[in-house]
Amino acid sequence: MKTAVWATLIMGLASVQAVLLPHATLWGVMPDIGLIVVCLVGLFEGELEGLLLGLAMGWIMSLFSAADLATSMITKGAVGYIVGLAGRHVVYLTPAVLLLGILAASCASGLLTAALLNLSDQQGWWWAVRTVVVPQAVIDAMVGGALYWLVWSRLNIQRWVSEYRT
Repeated sequence: MKTAVWATLIMGLASVQAVLLPHATLWGVMPDIGLIVVCLVGLFEGELEGLLLGLAMGWIMSLFSAADLATSMITKGAVGYIVGLAGRHVVYLTPAVLLLGILAASCASGLLTAALLNLSDQQGWWWAVRTVVVPQAVIDAMVGGALYWLVWSRLNIQRWVSEYRT
């Protein structure tokens, strides 16, 4: 049952990311829904689920985009694992900590992608950081915070997280 839910989540998010989000850009940048969901799953479910979902999400989403296969898989898998480890050690998760965590994860993912791209002289590394990496990190943090707030207000996350951490 859990495998079916994860597969549906991955395919649904990849479809939304590839079909709907290019029409909903802000500053010419769209949020990375896969990274946000991997962060939240790693936080609530643990490092193993975050790692596995990140690897699968990175692989599927790289098939629908121009991203490098290994970069997307490794980045999202590492983010899921690190957030899962950090979530196990955070006693009380505040929205500010969540926003900063998603901001840092998105910056790290964007910086790795920008460093691996073969950019021309007109589009240097600093251009990519200024026009894509930082705006996408801010948008990811805002969308992740809104998604966390929506889940927090609709479900009893405090009980779920306390059961997971014991």
